[in-house]
Amino acid sequence: MADEDLRETVIGSEILHRGRLGNFRIDTVRFSDGRTSTREILGHPGAVAIVAIDPDGSVLFVRQWRTAAGRAMLEIPAGTLDLVDAAGTIEDPERAAPRELEEETGYRAGSWRKLASFWTAPGFASELMHLYLATDLRPAHGDRLGPDEDERLELSRLPFGEALGAVERGEICDAKSIVGLFWVARLKASGEA
Repeated sequence: MADEDLRETVIGSEILHRGRLGNFRIDTVRFSDGRTSTREILGHPGAVAIVAIDPDGSVLFVRQWRTAAGRAMLEIPAGTLDLVDAAGTIEDPERAAPRELEEETGYRAGSWRKLASFWTAPGFASELMHLYLATDLRPAHGDRLGPDEDERLELSRLPFGEALGAVERGEICDAKSIVGLFWVARLKASGEA
């Protein structure tokens, strides 16, 4: 099948709820053969995630409670892109990544590398995650940005090899952290990182 045969054209959209992280809507779509259906969508501005490696080779993680999962999780630092104006302009991921790293960990990075962008759950959400590698870390002093008011975070560090082991044992089990750690492991194995 060609992509055109798979295309779904949105012919209507009803917003059910506008929230802080996005909106929930039902889109009516038309298939290439003329039939219609509906799709339940979480409209999301996108996010950044950072594999931050300190000078000792340890990865910075944050532990926080995740209500949807019903448990505390160990994750790489990450955050939603902010809306920057009333017109709906979304924050540039290149600016958001340093902000999120500092807010969540208290560190700044001297070196940044964009690794990839990936859809977190394209079956129902429009969230595009931008993944970065941050190195040459140093503590932010004085004018340090802190976590959002509704965040309770605990900073943790794991040597890189132990972090991979934690993924394999199911102790680190969120997609962005798994993708980020495996991506950096591949770079390390090929001598690119």
